Amino acid sequence: MSTIKKIAFIGATGMIGKPVALALHRAGYEITVLARDSTKARTIFPEDIHIQQGDIKHIADLQKLFKGQDAIYINLNLNLNDGAGAWHSEREGLDNILAAAKEFSIKRIAMTSSVVKNYQGMNGFKWWVFDLKQQAIEKIKASGIPYTIFYPSTFMENFISTYRRGNKILLAGTSHHKMYFIAGSDFGKQVGRALELPETENKEYIIQGPEGFTADEAAEVFIKHAPDTTLKISRAPLGLLKFIGMFSNSVNYGHKIIYALNNYPEKFESTETWNLLGKPTVTLTDYAKSGGSI
Repeated sequence: MSTIKKIAFIGATGMIGKPVALALHRAGYEITVLARDSTKARTIFPEDIHIQQGDIKHIADLQKLFKGQDAIYINLNLNLNDGAGAWHSEREGLDNILAAAKEFSIKRIAMTSSVVKNYQGMNGFKWWVFDLKQQAIEKIKASGIPYTIFYPSTFMENFISTYRRGNKILLAGTSHHKMYFIAGSDFGKQVGRALELPETENKEYIIQGPEGFTADEAAEVFIKHAPDTTLKISRAPLGLLKFIGMFSNSVNYGHKIIYALNNYPEKFESTETWNLLGKPTVTLTDYAKSGGSI
């Protein structure tokens, strides 16, 4: 029986944070969300998910959040407009989180990373963002707090929040390998299950969905089944993004992550995850038909 009942949630209002927070709530955990804009967060979550105004830049806010909590779930994102030398949530922010957490009897810290970070070093690819992500993992492991780290493939939610612009699904370059798209709701169920099980302590899990598609194949499936019949694919030359990225941090980030996704030879590695945490059930067709509401 799990001894984890109360979870402090950092990064709940983002693309993946929301479905994971809702899945944990449905699983019966008591969730407290840290939000810079508590008014906005209140409109997103049901009344019995607690909202605390605060920012990971302030250790006092984190200390207040962690008091009385059993576990911490972290879903951190980089500010795409910032360069390597800026303050980053996955570096300085994580330092604050770990410093504050050590003052309390936290039973588990769970964090979402990314499987595509493993592209670092392949084919001469080198990016400070992936170094930062690896350093974050090493900090978690060295913290002395029991941990569970998740490495998801590409989320289906990207078709709503990232790839879509108006009635267009934007693609760039050529996707050479299949990605095992996962729905945030399925991932949330796996996170909930992981926090129930003592054997997931100090373990890492690859998170992948039930089907593999290249970006082009996935876009075609999404467009075919989406309720909006006006959707169509729009393509941008990856070289153009690279050039514009010389003058824009956010575009440079887009170019780098797309290049890594297009070229990372993702293999199916989630058998252990499925056996222990449950097999995902949402297909890309299901997700498209729902309009992203699953």
